[in-house]
Amino acid sequence: MKKDLTQGNVTGTMLKFAGPMILGNLLQQCYNIADTLIVGRYLGPDALAAVGSAYTLMTFLTSILIGLCMGSGAVFSVYYGKKEVAQMKKSMLASFLFIAAVSVILNGLVFAGIHPILQVLQVPEGVYGLMYEYVRVIFFGIIFVFLYNYFAFLLRSLGNSMIPLCFLGGAALINIGLDILFVVGFQMGAAGAAAATVIAQVLSGVGIGIYTWIKEPDLRPQRADFSFGGKTLPEVVRNSAAACVQQSVMNFGILMIQGLVNSFGPVVMAAFAAAVKIDSFAYMPAQEFGNAFSLFISQNHGAGKKERIHQGMIRAGAVSAAFCMVISVMIFLTAPYLMQIFVDGSEIAIIGTGVGYLRVEGAFYCGIGILFLLYGFYRGVEKPEMSLVLTVISLGTRVALAYVLSPVPEIGVWGIWWAIPIGWLLADVAGIACMRKVSGYDMIKRNKK
Repeated sequence: MKKDLTQGNVTGTMLKFAGPMILGNLLQQCYNIADTLIVGRYLGPDALAAVGSAYTLMTFLTSILIGLCMGSGAVFSVYYGKKEVAQMKKSMLASFLFIAAVSVILNGLVFAGIHPILQVLQVPEGVYGLMYEYVRVIFFGIIFVFLYNYFAFLLRSLGNSMIPLCFLGGAALINIGLDILFVVGFQMGAAGAAAATVIAQVLSGVGIGIYTWIKEPDLRPQRADFSFGGKTLPEVVRNSAAACVQQSVMNFGILMIQGLVNSFGPVVMAAFAAAVKIDSFAYMPAQEFGNAFSLFISQNHGAGKKERIHQGMIRAGAVSAAFCMVISVMIFLTAPYLMQIFVDGSEIAIIGTGVGYLRVEGAFYCGIGILFLLYGFYRGVEKPEMSLVLTVISLGTRVALAYVLSPVPEIGVWGIWWAIPIGWLLADVAGIACMRKVSGYDMIKRNKK
């Protein structure tokens, strides 16, 4: 199932490789969508608000680990493109030990700081108990999020995007089944929804690790691979840390937005919880296409195929823009009906608020689609710090505008909604403008003099 991304038709290669990754990430959304749907329908708006806020918190925490794994995956992919398997194995082992240590420390910190974290998020008193009940269980899955994502990015760096999809698909089905059993059948409340997600994460993380050990014997560490001298560890830490900071800054900004949303009360919280799930599901294919594009770029960068990289940049941009325009129209037209998947039709205030959010964000999906490609491009050409710069521009604008505009009575929550696409567009402009200067590549090919 390995695929050499340096050969074959550029567009076809990217789409075939990205397809399982896109489907896999859509399935991953099923973890949280299942919780939201079942909790919203069977436990009510307060429970929906609690699980929605917890989702934003968990997204921030797991983004730290996913970012570390993503950065390491780019390193693996470059060495795979160079056909330097020995150095790749050293990088694999160094990154595994490094990210595992971070995972253990992170897990300990969040368990020790549950109450301070919830207070920072300004969780209302009526929702506080439900959210505490949910997060004290969901935090047990953090280590297994690391395991799944480490091995998923490892296999994808080899051009194998199908196996991570299979494990994720199985986990999503298990999660949905256990949600129904624990919440509806056993009436375990929010804690039952969290337990269903954790069990699914355990199975996917351990399962994909065992598969990789059995099916990829050439990648098993040997004694010589424990030598982390020279550039191995610094290179892994640099790329992993840059991607980690980029991902965590992005989600920390979202977490700050969540705190601002919470200050508007349970109705806006519930609307935001449901709308964010729809929003994430809608643009997730563009996000995962950007991750696949990053591995396409990194393999070809390692192989020194600049012309193929240029072709990939142009064609990926066209594919992402076309997809995002179609999704924008669909979200605008169907927003009221999509909200009613998560919220009973009688909750008019919640539905109206959520529809407003979706129609503002949905109109600008092309902006975030291009931004995901820029993130992937800079990681692929070993300039991960530039992805961080773009994230700071995007999130800094979003948070600053949201906190400035939303207190104005005539604007309110609309200030939060509009701040998001403005941040996307500013980061796009900066990323494209700096492309040639920072990396030596450009979206527009220059004529040789």
